[in-house]
Amino acid sequence: MSGTVLEQVLADLAAEQAAVDALLAPLSDEQWRTPTPAEGWDVAHQVAHLAWTDEAAVLAATDRAGWDQLVAAAVAAPDGFVDDAAAEGARAPGAELLERWRHGRETLVEVLTTLPAGTKLPWFGPPMSAASMATARYMETWAHGLDVAEGLAAAGLGAEPDPHDRVRHVVHLGVRTRGFAYATHGMEPPAEEPRVELTLPGGEVLTYGPDDAAQRVSGSAWDFALLATQRRHRADTDLVAVGDDAEQWLGIAQAFAGPPGGGRAQR
Repeated sequence: MSGTVLEQVLADLAAEQAAVDALLAPLSDEQWRTPTPAEGWDVAHQVAHLAWTDEAAVLAATDRAGWDQLVAAAVAAPDGFVDDAAAEGARAPGAELLERWRHGRETLVEVLTTLPAGTKLPWFGPPMSAASMATARYMETWAHGLDVAEGLAAAGLGAEPDPHDRVRHVVHLGVRTRGFAYATHGMEPPAEEPRVELTLPGGEVLTYGPDDAAQRVSGSAWDFALLATQRRHRADTDLVAVGDDAEQWLGIAQAFAGPPGGGRAQR
């Protein structure tokens, strides 16, 4: 991907991080312990996960030996690895945790913008370019930031975010990871690529796949992003699937690396 694409993704990533940061900065340490929709995770867990993942991305780009050690630890404890890292980080006071996240995300931008062209970074899924890594970091920031916002809103400490067009990055990743979603379930993806038509909050329609495909997915881009990050139950979206393969994909869509998640209960 071109440097221009990387710059665009990083600009949107910075905007998303700033929106989450604005929710966090006024919180007391007690309010950092506010539960979020992710079972067992409070606000501190969510931010600790973001900080840890940004640091892991820096490691992948700068320290191959350190990255290999991290992967070995993940393989040795696959079931609780992510939760354990979040729980450990969440023990810190909120202000300290916020500064950790700020430092890590700033370091990651510096690293990604100075990588030689064509560099592929190792990751828990397939290796990624700098632009793809930035897109993945956007997806995580958006999804976990949404958890924070919804948790705080439920506690009367803020409002849920209004849908916005930056979510296009999550949609892009959700479509691109279709084959990966099947693989995580031990399944082969159908050979026929579906047609995808998703409308951004601002009205632009994102399209993927052949115009004449029999299998089709349409609806809200925001809802598709919620589904692909497993922040909403399929029944709580406006997505329309035409064809059994299209419906099956929506049932397993997963934009994030790692094993299949449990998803969210129907509202």
